[in-house]
Amino acid sequence: MHLDVVALRESSRARAASRPRGPELHAVADAIVPDTPGVRARHYRPVQERRPLLVFLHGGLWVLGDLGTHDRLCRRLAAEAGIEVLAVDYRRAPEHPWPAAVDDAVAAARWAAAWLTRGHGGSLAIGGDSAGGCIAALAALRLRDEPEDTAPLAAQVLICPNTDLTAAQPSMSEVSADFGLDPEAVRAAASLWVPRSARHADGDVSPLHARSLAGLPPAIVVTAEHDPLRDEGDAYASRLAGAGVAVTHRCEPGLPHGFVQNMDTERADAAAATDRLIADVRTALRGPAARTST
Repeated sequence: MHLDVVALRESSRARAASRPRGPELHAVADAIVPDTPGVRARHYRPVQERRPLLVFLHGGLWVLGDLGTHDRLCRRLAAEAGIEVLAVDYRRAPEHPWPAAVDDAVAAARWAAAWLTRGHGGSLAIGGDSAGGCIAALAALRLRDEPEDTAPLAAQVLICPNTDLTAAQPSMSEVSADFGLDPEAVRAAASLWVPRSARHADGDVSPLHARSLAGLPPAIVVTAEHDPLRDEGDAYASRLAGAGVAVTHRCEPGLPHGFVQNMDTERADAAAATDRLIADVRTALRGPAARTST
């Protein structure tokens, strides 16, 4: 399958422009991530006082998506979880294949960790949706193995993540493109991100195939029933738990891939599922006492 990346990006930007704006926040500012080739980031602060921070990697098949496409979701996470969010406009394929996006995610996490250490010393997490979930998981693995001066991650938040570029999980055959995400597009995009298909079973591109998941931060893994990526996300949650990692895992019934991307404005079940996700993030970064207040 051929992907028209230019057309996909234009369509993605157009959809983002048509969506309702997210909550107003105390401050939203753009910056350039140090130690990257000019990678942009957007920092969301819900209140003046400092809060725990989530480094967020947007979805988009590794080839599309940007700060604008996920602005509303990031605003909601900041406002409703009561946290700061640093959204990263990582380099995309095919212009920048693996490992560029992972390099950018790691650089952003290290920058955020140093920033937190100099400031209030709050908790740091990393997360993302879809391909961004894959990048977040790979970044968490690298930060475990190459800690340098990075503060320990308090959590990883993986929303409908790609974890197996081999596309071998049953749901990749069982769930059709009628539910929104075309399995053939996923396969084509994976080949743009990692052109050598022989590498798709390597743990440094497919988190599900990592040699060991021990020592990773606690994880929130949310999947969706009608998502071709469902089984690889569920399998990753199972492997994390088997490695002794604390996991909050839920497969949302009746929902397709990408339900967090504004489907809450159309469907009550998607709205409830997104609310549950945000509550999980709030608890993971701020503790149970934060459930009733942001």
